[in-house]
Amino acid sequence: MSLTSHLQELKRKHKTLSEEVEQAQRAPGIDDLTVASMKKQKLRLKEEIERLS
Repeated sequence: MSLTSHLQELKRKHKTLSEEVEQAQRAPGIDDLTVASMKKQKLRLKEEIERLS
């Protein structure tokens, strides 16, 4: 896998996770721990994207 395609995949995952976080924050049944975990995962992806860029 080339660096460019890897970056594109990371960006796609980050965008998808961002949308999931937004949906989870609006859902009444989702607990704060789940949302926090998703946000941490999103941050790790963003840091990886920045590191490789």
